[in-house]
Amino acid sequence: MKSITFKSDFILMFVAIIWGLAFVAQRIGMDHIGPFTFNGLRFVLGCLSLLPIVFLTRNKTSGKSNGGLIKSGTISGIVLFFGISFQQVGLVYTTAGKAGFITGLYVVIVPILNLFLKQDKTTLGTWLGAIMATIGMFFLSVTKDLTMNFGDLLVLCSAICFAFHLIIIGKISNQFNTAQLSLVQCVICATLSLLVAAVFETFILADILSVSIPLLYGGVMSVGVAYSLQIYGQKNSPAPHAAIILSLESVVAAIGGWIILNEILSGSAIFGCGLMLAGMLTSQLYSRKPGHTL
Repeated sequence: MKSITFKSDFILMFVAIIWGLAFVAQRIGMDHIGPFTFNGLRFVLGCLSLLPIVFLTRNKTSGKSNGGLIKSGTISGIVLFFGISFQQVGLVYTTAGKAGFITGLYVVIVPILNLFLKQDKTTLGTWLGAIMATIGMFFLSVTKDLTMNFGDLLVLCSAICFAFHLIIIGKISNQFNTAQLSLVQCVICATLSLLVAAVFETFILADILSVSIPLLYGGVMSVGVAYSLQIYGQKNSPAPHAAIILSLESVVAAIGGWIILNEILSGSAIFGCGLMLAGMLTSQLYSRKPGHTL
């Protein structure tokens, strides 16, 4: 059992690295094409990359009906669509590093949501982590005139959506074939994103080709590979435990934004990142100790 848990943790850590660097690819894409166009095309690429895997594993079913698969994949896909949409539009107005750290707040949001969804008691560690993360986000995102950047607010909304997505995947990941479930939710995301892009954005082939590398990374790696590995990794990892590992994407995003995009964080922003990271760790590392519930 320990080896299975270690394998799941390693897979989720790999997912966090992929997603952390994806913030850089997404930020580059925003310089040339619209957010919904970028998301729609990268999820189309993700779907195409999943088709061979679905074909090869078509006989390894879990005994569940296709109707159940489509329904579950559609629900997770819709929640994921809102998450990636808020995040992608937010990246138009904020940096990859800041977006990565704010997105990582789902590590605190997941156990708080579980309090309402499962009637669980919320531990002292969770509350302390939430307070630290909130103060940290203040230093990271709130300006001198005590207003929050519009992009940061959108990314915060995406963190809430991703928290719901983590909980949903935790409930359904063991019921269906990993590749098939991933394909269904990716189809939903691609379809919804392209529909919105067709209404509000303009498709220009030259601009799309200019971001072909970020699109390929965002499609094949971030969508096709990472979302499938997330489903597989969560088969043996509870949502709160998975959240703390996946929150490492925030650190990778900050490092990637600094090295690749030359993004510089102010002293207060770095202090805020530190507080947020400490809050994320506190929320999870001290969330299961007996005698510390409120």
